[in-house]
Amino acid sequence: MSRNYKFHNPEGLYFVSFAVVDWLDVFTRTQYKDILIESLAFCQTKKGMEIIAWCIMTNHVHLIFRSIKGEKPEQLLGDFKRFTSNKIVKAIQENLQESRREFLLEQFKKAAKKSSNVEHHQFWRHDNKPIELWSNEVIKEKINYIHQNPVESGLVYKAEEYVYSSAKDYAGEQGLLEDIVVFNLFKV
Repeated sequence: MSRNYKFHNPEGLYFVSFAVVDWLDVFTRTQYKDILIESLAFCQTKKGMEIIAWCIMTNHVHLIFRSIKGEKPEQLLGDFKRFTSNKIVKAIQENLQESRREFLLEQFKKAAKKSSNVEHHQFWRHDNKPIELWSNEVIKEKINYIHQNPVESGLVYKAEEYVYSSAKDYAGEQGLLEDIVVFNLFKV
């Protein structure tokens, strides 16, 4: 992994994207997206994850966050990914209505076999591509990118119509997650 894709500043504001292995469309089901929402809320209240913007797409997640309680951002994100990986795989295993259950579980097993540090199922790809955000212009650019993702994908006409993102918060409404820190301008 390139040096450019590491968390260097423990107090920095980071943009990350992470995807399901093989870019599988797992988050077409509300049940699995809700696991991510609950986990993000837990990270906010219990682990010190300050969330500026977020979006759950069908096969990946975008997030702008910082750690505000002293935990390293890579540890915070790693804990989130480990927990959600286990919880979502278990939900798929137990969901008898999941028409893709066997296929998905087989893909997660195959991915685990290719990985040196995963035993049974690998849900998330290992790369996060963290980018530290250093200016108002770059922060606004990344927030716009995150919120326009569902529009560009044809899921909605307006960003704030997409339920699984912070775009509603930026439109002055309450989104699914509480305590989103709506970015205006950083003091320089």
